[in-house]
Amino acid sequence: MKQMITILGPTASGKTPLAAALAARIDGEIISADSRQVYRRMDIGTGKDLGDYILKIKDERLKIPYHLIDIAEPGTKYNLFQYQQDFFDAYQDIVGRGKTPILCGGTGLYIEAVLKGYQLSPVPQNPELRARLEGKTLDELTQMLTALKAQTGSTMHNKTDVDSCQRAIRAIEIETHNLEHPTPLRELPPVDSLIIGVDIDREERRAKITRRLKARLEEGMIDEVKGLLAEGIPAEDLIYYGLEYKFVTEYLVGKTSYDEMFTRLEIAIHQFAKRQMTWFRGMERRGFTIHWIDAMQPMEEKVEKILERWKM
Repeated sequence: MKQMITILGPTASGKTPLAAALAARIDGEIISADSRQVYRRMDIGTGKDLGDYILKIKDERLKIPYHLIDIAEPGTKYNLFQYQQDFFDAYQDIVGRGKTPILCGGTGLYIEAVLKGYQLSPVPQNPELRARLEGKTLDELTQMLTALKAQTGSTMHNKTDVDSCQRAIRAIEIETHNLEHPTPLRELPPVDSLIIGVDIDREERRAKITRRLKARLEEGMIDEVKGLLAEGIPAEDLIYYGLEYKFVTEYLVGKTSYDEMFTRLEIAIHQFAKRQMTWFRGMERRGFTIHWIDAMQPMEEKVEKILERWKM
């Protein structure tokens, strides 16, 4: 069986086009590692860019198969426990058909969990704990979470994914449960993978983020969020998803002006990309070998570099 390839990197680094070009060369299929692209009808804000999975080769269109995109309903709280199982099911399906899985995304926690084979148990909601935490600020919740992680020795719930009070409360709920119930209910094996990191210059990344944000707003991101609210999805649930959905929802419910929304969202995405890189560097400290390639190299050169290392 061919070794899995993982392609990771910060937002706007061009991971998906690279994964698709690679998949076309090796008869591969892509497993998404993005915590928000699992949701249906959340397309523009999560940057699904499904057109990236359709390649024009000579005069033919090749559609690259992808997995774990559009598998959950907006308003639900998809979590790491579910992702780990869904990944393993997709992985077994792909290798069972003789194809090569390519794990691609920027959610470091999801990537690390499946590569390392985290032992996880499903964590139910704790109404009493939630009632006690209600009204606390994000800073207060973050301090509580840091103290809990020190007790459990957890490497989960980095700031990358805990950027709202709802997410922080859920993270505290999970860490509290794991402290009180240390025996895991499920164990999945670690997955051997060649790990490729897409390294993009900081200034180029910032410029791409700004251009992409403007493009997404022009493509109808605000209407997308309006449509989700019109479906009856509570504003607080959309805010829970963070970034585009948080700031656009706050604009639509009248909490901020358009200009303030744009400025705050742009800053938040830049900060998010920086935190993603912090997570990936942390993975290296935790024993993962990541082979970094320059995002600005021609696509064919990047693919060839990956193939050379994969065949070693």
